[in-house]
Amino acid sequence: MNFELDEDHQQIVSLVERFVADELMPLEGKVLEKEAHGGEAILDMEDLARIDARSKELGLWGMDAPEEFGGADLPHGVIAAVNMALSRTIVPYTFPPDSPNLRMMMAVVSTEQRAKYLAPYAAGETISAIGISEPGAGADPRRMRTRAVHTDTGWRINGTKIWISKADKADFTIVMALTSPQDQSKPAMSAFFVDQNLPGVTIGSPIRMIGGTYTYEVVYDDVDVPEGALLGVEGEGFGPMQTRLATRRLEIASWSIGIAERALEMMIAHAKERVTFGQPLSDRQAVQWWIAEAAAGIRSCKLLAFDIAWRLDRGEDVSTLVSMIKFQATEMATKVVDDAMQTFGAMGTSKEMPLHLMAAKVRLMRIYDGPSEIHRWVVARNLLRAS
Repeated sequence: MNFELDEDHQQIVSLVERFVADELMPLEGKVLEKEAHGGEAILDMEDLARIDARSKELGLWGMDAPEEFGGADLPHGVIAAVNMALSRTIVPYTFPPDSPNLRMMMAVVSTEQRAKYLAPYAAGETISAIGISEPGAGADPRRMRTRAVHTDTGWRINGTKIWISKADKADFTIVMALTSPQDQSKPAMSAFFVDQNLPGVTIGSPIRMIGGTYTYEVVYDDVDVPEGALLGVEGEGFGPMQTRLATRRLEIASWSIGIAERALEMMIAHAKERVTFGQPLSDRQAVQWWIAEAAAGIRSCKLLAFDIAWRLDRGEDVSTLVSMIKFQATEMATKVVDDAMQTFGAMGTSKEMPLHLMAAKVRLMRIYDGPSEIHRWVVARNLLRAS
């Protein structure tokens, strides 16, 4: 298998790398300053509008969206490389639309939903969120309590979702709910489009997370949605949700790799310059080992990421592999960033440098979309069943 990108795709990745260097990196100081004073580590609205306009002008929107909606329909491998490039900066930015929800919608939308939700979303005109986790029901879907029952006009949804990113900005949320009596071995989950402005939808106060990020709890109290809000087949929401999760986990791995690459470069540069007790840090065996282990870890995770992307493009089942990369890449990046902090000493833990936000992001990603322990269990269970 050859994972090298062809010339056209490499040009796209190179364009993204220049965009990151020219447009995002210069904004790191503003994001660091905002987070250091208790604010959310995001772009100002003025900067975001300018960056959006610039990235759209460069043709970087809708890279994996369908061509019929103006997208480029690029393969997963290119998107992985793009995400590696984007995560080299602590300035949080993704090119519209968000790939995981896009892929989930593309898999099962109806003709009506294609026009109402997918088309504007693929064009970057709307923002979406996903409602899966609940208080007391995170990685275990059998504990889900949100329900949707049939009514004369469609469905009525009741329940509470938590840890929802972008709930305050989303035009709609894809909400996972039970639509039949719960079976302890296989919950009958369904997915629904829920417009954020519907009566009964209440967005709670922001939940402050580490690294200057926020999530939200959202309550659905007798929220009525039409029959056409059902995404896919009733009771079969787990399948399209897995499509979303596979995309998201590869995305998380790609972000982790990009973060680790940036941290390794910082570590190498500082080790060459910093002198202690008459010798540069680069002569210290401990630092040399950190650098060697970082390079090996990044290389192995990158190869696994591109292998998964190649298999996704071929339509293969990658459920075991995405669980592998989810814990492998996030934990690799955790160690690389921590070693970089150690190399920089006290400066590495200051809020004047990006390392603390890099550390916070990878720490959060070790839990988001399934903690490392769950993914290890999934890998072991699948291998034991197959043997």
